[in-house]
Amino acid sequence: MEYLKKINVMGREIKFSLVYRDMWQSSGKYVPRVEQLVRVAQPIIDMGCFDRVETNGGAFEQVNLLFGENPNRAVREWTAPFRKAGIQTHMLERGLNGLRMNPVPADVRELMYKVKKAQGTDISRSFCGLNDHRNLRISVEYAKKAGMVSQVALSITHSPVHTVEYYMDVVRRVVEYGADEICLKDMAGIGRPTALAALTREIKKAYPHILVQYHGHSGPGFSPASMLEVARAGADCLDVAVEPLSWGKVHPDVITVREMLRADGFTVKDLNMDAYMEVRSLTQSFIDDFLGYWIDPNNSHLSSLLVGCGLPGGMMGSMMSDLKGFQTAINASLRAQSKPELSIDNLMVRLFREVEYVWPRLGYPPLVTPFSQYVKNTALMNLLDSLKGRPRWSSIDKDTWNMILGKMGRLPGPLAPEIVELAKSKGLEFYDGNPQDAFPDELPKFRRMMADEGWDEGPDSEELFELAMHERQYRDYRSGVAKERFEAELESRKAVAGAPIVVTRPIVEMPKFDIDALLKRWPGAKPLQAPVKGQMLWQVDVDDKSAAPVPGTAVSAGEPAGYVQAYYGIEEVVPATDGRIVAITAAQGAKVEKDEIVALYI
Repeated sequence: MEYLKKINVMGREIKFSLVYRDMWQSSGKYVPRVEQLVRVAQPIIDMGCFDRVETNGGAFEQVNLLFGENPNRAVREWTAPFRKAGIQTHMLERGLNGLRMNPVPADVRELMYKVKKAQGTDISRSFCGLNDHRNLRISVEYAKKAGMVSQVALSITHSPVHTVEYYMDVVRRVVEYGADEICLKDMAGIGRPTALAALTREIKKAYPHILVQYHGHSGPGFSPASMLEVARAGADCLDVAVEPLSWGKVHPDVITVREMLRADGFTVKDLNMDAYMEVRSLTQSFIDDFLGYWIDPNNSHLSSLLVGCGLPGGMMGSMMSDLKGFQTAINASLRAQSKPELSIDNLMVRLFREVEYVWPRLGYPPLVTPFSQYVKNTALMNLLDSLKGRPRWSSIDKDTWNMILGKMGRLPGPLAPEIVELAKSKGLEFYDGNPQDAFPDELPKFRRMMADEGWDEGPDSEELFELAMHERQYRDYRSGVAKERFEAELESRKAVAGAPIVVTRPIVEMPKFDIDALLKRWPGAKPLQAPVKGQMLWQVDVDDKSAAPVPGTAVSAGEPAGYVQAYYGIEEVVPATDGRIVAITAAQGAKVEKDEIVALYI
């Protein structure tokens, strides 16, 4: 009781940040359009309980490009009403990877902060998926040079190597670099409440002036307890969500968190429930308009299975899509071995177990973008190989090898001897230098590209920045291809599925150069096109040249029919409508160019 009395009389204020951008990104593929964001901004302000709003960063820029719309306009118009109301805006960036999945040259990273500050973003939340302070140093320095508040996010996970001492070593380094704030980024929600409280106390003890913010997903169910414990330990600000996108794989709802803290004796701002209901209603209307077509219903569920595998909740949708895409191939292989087939649930549990096996052997990288994808992809490949009777580690992609070899930063834990031996057997060399040094400056190249295209660099060089950060998506936006692709994808999602197509004409596999003949044979056939330059993967086994789908195979709108292994990762080959493949024009493992036709379907 004495302990509770001390808590209740302290009256310390806890501030809230609404992570409106991350709510959407953790739920589905897209975020609202800029017109929708501007509509919901005033009701968010009217709620009266937020000191901060997360407006951009992460995949926000790319999502707008995928719409075929200008992300710079989106950031400027979305941040403006909050800043006018005195509410700070914050973004999320990935350190060495900036706003994308692969490393970014230093001059492009520096330009990013100048652009985002000019567009109205106050705080840069910077994280390195490996917690390598070297990747965070210039994030801190460039953010402060641009006049932004520098908040460094620790990628929180639960493992034998991720101790309070481990994290405090990172904190000490980034504070030396000039970081203003620290965020505990509990992206999978598996941080244990007591450990998070201990870390918060140590940060506050060493650096009382440093603001501490907590960000935790709800997936495995720990986050409300974690929020209470870090608040008691001295945290200043908590990230929260609002219905209908709170809880599940997203974040706890502000109403519950606020009432929990009030009952514990903290001071929290009043909440205007009429405004809350308006935000809730508008958010639901955006879901009903079009965004719900890309939201997996399972994202609304908590799952204790996430405690073991540690995967972030936002990955569940893509992971289930991967499993569905590979289920047919897996079961075909099992049938050939006279083994029982596996359901999606069976595969999911096996994949979770394989992630638990793979993760420590790859050095315990925190499971956050992009390293969560690398670990999940390796586990998925191991699962597929094992079901086919092949050994583990037979299919490790280039990006995962770069992580293993240290080219993206130091891994928190040691690699398993079997991984070290595998690297040596392939003649691969480990790297211990500064990861940024491997990626020379590129802005002069992109300036020449802008001049060659006759494009203006835009106010504050924001258009130059978009090209340099997201070249492929930016070109698709400028050409109009992105908008056409998105609108076609949206219409296909809206369309009512018809009866299965019955193919009555002969089906063949022909050389790529004879596509014109194929189109004459099947008037009205639709192309499946490679979204990016790379290696065609009809199935994940690159060495299996017979792995292209049998002509006549059904394809579904919006679901991957195949994959292209690009230099930075795997991209899906997605049909716009339902149909059946009538011709295959790119063999398994073939090199393909961006937009190359790899198959026809009707």
